[in-house]
Amino acid sequence: MTAAATGSARFLIVGPQGSGKGTQGVLVAEAFGVPQVATGDIFRANVAGGTELGKRVQAIIEAGDLVPDALTSELVRDRLEQSDAARGFLLDGYPRNRGQVEDLDAFLTARGEALDAVIELVVPREESIARLQQRAAEQGRTDDTEEVIANRLAIYERETAPILDVYRARGVVVRIDGVGTLGEVTQRIFEALAARGLAPNALSA
Repeated sequence: MTAAATGSARFLIVGPQGSGKGTQGVLVAEAFGVPQVATGDIFRANVAGGTELGKRVQAIIEAGDLVPDALTSELVRDRLEQSDAARGFLLDGYPRNRGQVEDLDAFLTARGEALDAVIELVVPREESIARLQQRAAEQGRTDDTEEVIANRLAIYERETAPILDVYRARGVVVRIDGVGTLGEVTQRIFEALAARGLAPNALSA
């Protein structure tokens, strides 16, 4: 079923660091009138708000550890249960591995929901590295060395890229060429979604 049929827009945007998925995710979420749900934002909001989940996250981060899948999934579920996500959302940064895919599946299935589309931004590794190096130079981030950047991309390729195989098997992945101007890439995304019956005006009914 399409967003037009369900009155919803439930998206996941996936791409390597430097692919521009954060920026594109904001534009897609705004166009469809749904919240962009990024794990980093959720972590910060809960820590800043002093919630019980936030206290658990803060303790883990302060110990120098990664937030485990179970807690990450719990935080995302809590966010998706908020009223502004009732008709849809755009996930950015979650799920990032197969375990989190299973957690999201269980949550959505229990609500009688499913992802309408998974937007895959395809950017060559060399392009991602060049963009990240330029961003680091512009922001004066000396810790973003080529080695550090390459390691981040390796983690993406090892852990996150494989989730796309799961979604491809379900026929919900739209592959987007992520090389070009901001406007060009945005237009490709909207055209690809529209071709699947997923257009912003589908939610205005």
